[in-house]
Amino acid sequence: MKFGVIIFPGSNCDHDAYWTIQQVAKQPVTFLWHESHDLENCDAIIVPGGFAYGDYLRTGAIARFSPVMEAVGKFAVGGGLVLGICNGFQILCESGLLPGALMRNVGLKYVCKPVHVRVENADTPFTNVCREGEVLTIPIGHMEGNYFCDEATLHELRREQRIVFRYATSSGDIAPDANPNGSLDNIAGICNQGRNVLGMMPHPERYSEPELGGTDGFRIFQSLVGVMVER
Repeated sequence: MKFGVIIFPGSNCDHDAYWTIQQVAKQPVTFLWHESHDLENCDAIIVPGGFAYGDYLRTGAIARFSPVMEAVGKFAVGGGLVLGICNGFQILCESGLLPGALMRNVGLKYVCKPVHVRVENADTPFTNVCREGEVLTIPIGHMEGNYFCDEATLHELRREQRIVFRYATSSGDIAPDANPNGSLDNIAGICNQGRNVLGMMPHPERYSEPELGGTDGFRIFQSLVGVMVER
């Protein structure tokens, strides 16, 4: 069992994810360079937050063409586990591994703070230690977290229960004032049809140890480890 954390020019949460996997989850992990096609026999891939290639053109637009994302695409089609966090979510959408797009936040301001997200689907490799309807506190830090898709795609996401996280109040209400970026339907994270690819704007690695102020984010890594053990 081994995790791989991708490094793009501009990644700034790669070492945070690496630390969480190695030091908190106590699992083998390696860095994967953006120019490599080799995923080094990893069982799960983390596409971390940051500003891949400086977010030139738009977030994720250049990263989608990197050799490593070509390999990740094939890995995902074969059922491999892929978690995209913040900029990683944006890259997964640009790469076509997830539908929709991430636009600039409503208000056009960078937002960095802990938020509440409600678990909408606990039957995924990323949320299986959670309960449906459970409210987690996980930090965000982004300028382009405003998820958008067309009406047909939104209907499909709802029908197939592929909306995994929604921004919510501390009591679990899906309300406009709980939405930090204007995201459609308060969407904070979605998965693909196979449920093996998840993109989420909140940073679970930033709330994985008590010293960081909370541990709710570690539930995502716990879920992944449990699934990988079963495999």
